[in-house]
Amino acid sequence: MAPQAPALDRGHAERVTALIRALSAGSGERCLSEYAFANLWLFRREHRYRFTDGPWPWISGLTYDGEHHAMPLFALDQAPAGVIDALLAQHDCLYPVPLDQARRLDPLRYRHEARRDDADYLYPADHFRYYRGALLNKKRNLMKQLLRSHAVQAVPYGPEWQGPALCVLEGWMHDKGKPPGGADEQPCRDALADADALGLTGFGYRVDGEPAGFVLAEALQPGVYAMRFAKSLGHHKGLAQYMFHHFCTQRTEARWLNFEQDLGLPNFRQTKQSYQPEALLDKCRVRAIG
Repeated sequence: MAPQAPALDRGHAERVTALIRALSAGSGERCLSEYAFANLWLFRREHRYRFTDGPWPWISGLTYDGEHHAMPLFALDQAPAGVIDALLAQHDCLYPVPLDQARRLDPLRYRHEARRDDADYLYPADHFRYYRGALLNKKRNLMKQLLRSHAVQAVPYGPEWQGPALCVLEGWMHDKGKPPGGADEQPCRDALADADALGLTGFGYRVDGEPAGFVLAEALQPGVYAMRFAKSLGHHKGLAQYMFHHFCTQRTEARWLNFEQDLGLPNFRQTKQSYQPEALLDKCRVRAIG
């Protein structure tokens, strides 16, 4: 039996980042949210990620619905069919594969599917800068009501904000009725503890002098940010809308925001749809035919 690949760790950061950068070059706003070392490392426990290096490297793990998958860190259309077949022999599927990559595979040998629960939500940053139009008017009004009634202060996220942000996270968990360790609590704690080293950028927010929210994002491509963590206390209505607005006004180079997937959770889906996504980015699962 072949030895098990090592668990993904921080020592793999440079190599995995270089592979992802080469693979994602030119993908622009359609780059999938998983294609970043920070995201892979932060969710390594949930997905049991392992890294196999070599001429055809890949990450292996478990999807949220329990499929053992391989995430190729090479262009599928440049690999011999034998390489892909060997990966599929060891895994339930290849995932997440961008749709344009999946379409380049031989349709007589491989099939692909994309599940709605997996898709990333993609928005123009201007949606949040301006909240224009009837469909986003409610977001703009909530933000204005907050700013009329309260003093809101934003500061760049740094180590001194870790303690206040953890208080916000605990409050958010309570507001959402999440048990300790539920939702994305541990990945969020890890991100707050090591944001700068992981390439995460963002802001902390106080309302009337008290910590009330934070946002941490990661640049996937020039002008494209994945919103990794955004937490705000529920009793400050309009704060979430303000945080997204503020982030986009401060990051003037931002053209697109990726809000990642909704996991099929109804409330999560409703909230993400309410911001009027420009597109849903398919993440394909590739399987062998026969």
